[in-house]
Formats: sequence, structure tokens, C-alpha cells
Amino acid sequence: MFERTTVPVAIIGAGPVGLAAAAHLRERNIASVTLEAGEHSGASLLEWGHVRVFSPWRYVIDEASARLLERHGWSRPDPDGLPTGREIVDQYLSPLSNVPDLADSIVYGADVVAISRSGLDKVTDRGRDAAAFEIRYVERGGAERTIVAGSVLDASGTWRQPSPLGVTGLPVLGEKAAAGAIAYGIPDVLGRDRDRYDGKRVLVVGGGHSAINVVLSLLELRIASPTTSIIWGLRRKSIDRLLGGGLNDQLPARGDLGAAARAAIESKKLRLVAPFSIDEIHSVNDALGVNARVDGAPEVLEVDSIVVATGFRPDLNMLRELRLDLDPAVEAPKALAPMIDPNLHSCGTVPPHGVVELSHPEKWFYVVGSKSYGRAPTFLMATGYEQVRSIAAELAGDHAAARQVHLVLPETGVCSTSLPVNLGPSSSGCCGGPAPAEIDACCVADEVAKEAGKAGCGCGTPQKALARTEPAE
Repeated sequence: MFERTTVPVAIIGAGPVGLAAAAHLRERNIASVTLEAGEHSGASLLEWGHVRVFSPWRYVIDEASARLLERHGWSRPDPDGLPTGREIVDQYLSPLSNVPDLADSIVYGADVVAISRSGLDKVTDRGRDAAAFEIRYVERGGAERTIVAGSVLDASGTWRQPSPLGVTGLPVLGEKAAAGAIAYGIPDVLGRDRDRYDGKRVLVVGGGHSAINVVLSLLELRIASPTTSIIWGLRRKSIDRLLGGGLNDQLPARGDLGAAARAAIESKKLRLVAPFSIDEIHSVNDALGVNARVDGAPEVLEVDSIVVATGFRPDLNMLRELRLDLDPAVEAPKALAPMIDPNLHSCGTVPPHGVVELSHPEKWFYVVGSKSYGRAPTFLMATGYEQVRSIAAELAGDHAAARQVHLVLPETGVCSTSLPVNLGPSSSGCCGGPAPAEIDACCVADEVAKEAGKAGCGCGTPQKALARTEPAE
């Protein structure tokens, strides 16, 4: 049984799963310390705070965390509402991190750089399972610190490790030199980062839902600023997987993101190039020259800005002194990897899993949350909550509860969206944001479809523009 009175647990990351782990451990009377690299809880979520997730609040909130919050007077948001990243932080994570039970155990500005066994290197066998962990981190100002813990849950996520442009998994030639004109992930095209894209030539590279979000936002920007031009580069020619779950999607927005992407492609208001790859980036005429290959043929593009939405990967360098059993391709635990292979699964087809699938040869060490999925893009928060519930039970010696994993997830091919607030179960939805008030269309996708001579995107009845609330910069 885990020695909970003398050896605490170290949690890396104060995001949704890291704080959920702290809450579950608190219910089990197990002491923990949470090390967060940012200056507040949910720091990474705020970087994509303008993006609305497809999972409604009922899947965003961890139950142990909710019980802890409710004891301090917190009220749950509408379970069917679709929050943005900022709303998740403001209405859930920030209050959770400030409850007295957790607040004193969170260390902010603590950037973990390495983990090892106390007194042992990676090669040493003797006494390994009984040795505590040493977690090395860097404080604000650069001072190095070490804490010792009996167990470690790495919930640090993958946001700080975006994948580069190259189809080889490496940065393309010139990518680092052009960093000032390249954004990774989901920039706030309509808000904080608007000046960077307004009226510019923009290349978006990526074949997933982050790329769709960026493209739809650029199309909305283009309505106000018609000189904005968009090239969308897909690494593969098939777009079926890109368009999501469609009508089979059980999340509230029911595949509207995929429908909006299809309307965008058919609108001819952007150029779709596939299969697409880049060999080199260089400076030309105060812009970027992109030496690319489109369907195997060489082509040179000239753009002002590039958005790289090619996914994320785990930071394994901090774990070099630990014995891990990782799938060589997905970089997830070997027992979990076949269950989350993105070639076979969408977000909701991944079966629930817990301590058994997340265990490594390094006893009492676990990677949880999105980082546990390695390079697979199929993670949902609810899955991470079940992971840490199971691990907390194991650490408390409740092995039966740790292995009774029960979680029902919605079948979905879509994980996040920048669609507006009114996409609930009672609405047929609105694709790509509201259309301008003077346009007889229900949304951007409807407007571009009608301009292309089609009846519309089919996502709902016409409605006037909704008020947008941009996140604070």
C-alpha cells in the first residue's frame, strides 16, 4: 500500500487533469504538491482561450473537483453549454485552484526539467521500486530546486511541444529563421492576433480540427477584409477524416465543424492544396518564399504568414532518467497505444482506461492527461479524469476501485471548435461563426455556400449576427 502519511505525490501541471488528480488524492487523504510552470492554473488553456470546445460542460468537469468546489459554494455551469478555453479557466479551474484544500499545495512558476530516482540513475536496479523520486524544477528567476516524492503524476500536457512543419517530423529548412512569421496551434485570428492576418496572405498547414478552426476564422476575417487570402495545405489528399463525425457525431455540435470545413472548401474563397509538403522557407520581398510540393510537383508560394496546425508531441526529455514502456510510434504507454491509434480511433471511440494501461516499469510513476496519448490527437478531458481517479485509488491501496473503470464517452470525430455559443442540443448550429447582419445567411459557411451558388450549408435557419465577446489580451 502507498505510504500516504510520509511520502506525498508530486503532480506536474495545474491544468484540468492535474487539478483533478489533486482533488481525487485529497478525497483519499493523500498529500500532494502540484508544480505548475505558468503563473496560474490552466495557463496553457488561456493560450487558446478563444476556442470553443465541442465537449459540453458535463464532460469538462471532474466529479471529485466538483464535490470539492461545491463545498465552498460553487455552482456548476449549464451542463449542456459549450465553454471556451478561457471560460473553462475562469469558471472552473481558477476557482478550483483557489479552494483552501488545494491552494497551498500548488507551486506556480515551477518549470520541471527532469525527474529521477533518489540516489539512482536509470541503469541501477537495486532498490529502485522503493526509492523516492527527485523532481528538479526551475523557479521564477532561474533558481533550481528539487523536491522528493513517493509517486509522480506527469500531467504537463503537450501544448509547449508543437509539431514542426516538416512531413519528416523535423523543422523544414529555414523554419527556425522564419519563426517571427510562423504561429503554431490556434492563433486568435479574430482577436489578439488579428493584425497579423488582416489583409495578409496566409498559409495554414494541417489536416485536423485545429487547422479547420484557423481556416474558418480566416474566412470570417476575409468578410471584413477581402484582401485576406488563404492557402490551406493538407499533407494527405483525402479529406474524409478531416471533415469529422458529421451526423454520426454525438457531441452537441454534431459534426458542424466538419460541415463548415466542407462548405469552406467548396466556396472557392480559399485555395486547397493536397497532398502538400514544404522543403524550405526563405525570405523574399519582405515576405516568405515557400518551396513546396503540391501533389508531387514543385511550386513556390509567397505568403506573409504561416500557421502550423500539425499537432503536438510529448516532452520526453524531462523523463530521460526514468524507465518508460512507450510505443515507438505513438509515444504513449504500450498498453494504451493500440487503443488510441489515430488511424483507428476518434476522440470518443477510445475505451476507458486507468492505472493498468498507464503503468510503466518505473513503479509509482504515471503520465496522465493529453501527454499520456503521446502524438495521438484523440484525447478528451473526461478520459483524463477517469485516469487520475483510477490512479488515486491505486495509490490508496484500493486496487478493486482502481480497476473498475467506467466511463461513457460520446462518439465523435471532432474535439474542438470556434463556433458560437448557441450550438446546443436544441439548435441545429451555426458553422464558422455568425454571418454579417446584412447577409441573409445563418453563418459564415452558409454565406459562402450561397455565394458559390448552393442552397446553403444546411446547418440551420437564417439568423442575424450574434454579439461576439473577444477574450482579453
